[in-house]
Formats: sequence, structure tokens, C-alpha cells
Amino acid sequence: MSDKRPVNLNLGTFNHPLISVVSITHRISGVILFVGLVFLFNLFDTSLQGASDFAFAQTLLQENFFAQIVTWGLLTALGFHFSAGMKHLVMDLGHGEELESANRAAKYVIVSTIILAFFAGVWVW
Repeated sequence: MSDKRPVNLNLGTFNHPLISVVSITHRISGVILFVGLVFLFNLFDTSLQGASDFAFAQTLLQENFFAQIVTWGLLTALGFHFSAGMKHLVMDLGHGEELESANRAAKYVIVSTIILAFFAGVWVW
């Protein structure tokens, strides 16, 4: 009997299909959003302390490049997570479960994320 199982189980050496990359990235974007909420809640709490703290939070978001990058990254992660979540909801209804339509849906998720990231960048800057 010939043993054709892979010897090297390093996941980085495998060629993953687009469907699995989008699915794994959907989970990663959920973790990014969860961790990013700490930044947003802290900023929101600061802005509610008073008028001067609100002005500080507003200035931080308007003039600090790092805060703008974090905000844009969180909005992009939210756009991707939303798009991939809609794909999963449609698949839960029984549509797009075939390989060809699932690949097409994964491409739609990536295109919609690029469009949403562009609009998020326009909004932040």
C-alpha cells in the first residue's frame, strides 16, 4: 500500500483555495474588530468626559496619522467582515454552495472590501 499522505504539515506550504482564505480571513477580521473595540471604546469614553476631552478626541482623529490608520483599518476590517458575513448568510440559505459559485462569491467579497476600504479612506482623510 502506497502512503500518499503529506509528510510536511506546514500550512504555509499548501496552496489554499480562495474560499478558504476568505473564510479564515473572516475569522481574523472578527478578532481584529474585537480587539479594536478597546481603542474605540476608550476614545468614546474620553470624548464623553467633557468639552475639552471631546475636542481632544476630535483633534486626535483629525490630526494624528496613527489614529487615522487605526480607524481606517478598523473600518476596512468591518467592511470585510460584513461582506464575508453576508456571503456566509447566503450560503446558509443554500445558495452558492457549489465550488464555482463559492469562488465567485469569494471574489465579490474581495472586490466589495476594496471598494469599501476606498470609501472608508475617503471618509477618514
